[in-house]
Amino acid sequence: MTGIILAALGALWSGTVCAEIPASRQAELMHLLVQDCGSCHGLTRKGGLGPALTREALDGKAPVMLREVILHGRPGTPMPPWKSFMSAQEADWLVQVLIEGRADAR
Repeated sequence: MTGIILAALGALWSGTVCAEIPASRQAELMHLLVQDCGSCHGLTRKGGLGPALTREALDGKAPVMLREVILHGRPGTPMPPWKSFMSAQEADWLVQVLIEGRADAR
């Protein structure tokens, strides 16, 4: 049952990611990823105060769950919510960048 729910959420997520993020906003989001996320997760995303955000570390994690953590944070941890700084579509784009292990905006 859980697998069916995750598959359905994944299908919804993949449609959202396909929407285009302007190049200028991609650059801003990448800067946020390197500077702000990097301050806790490490500039190379290999971990620090927060867990690693490498391609390998995220393997098998549901993209929808990753988006929700980005947008809403993790209560009781230093992970803040970023929903006031980005849309769900932009968070999906960042998840795609992380899952692909990209180092720069494309």
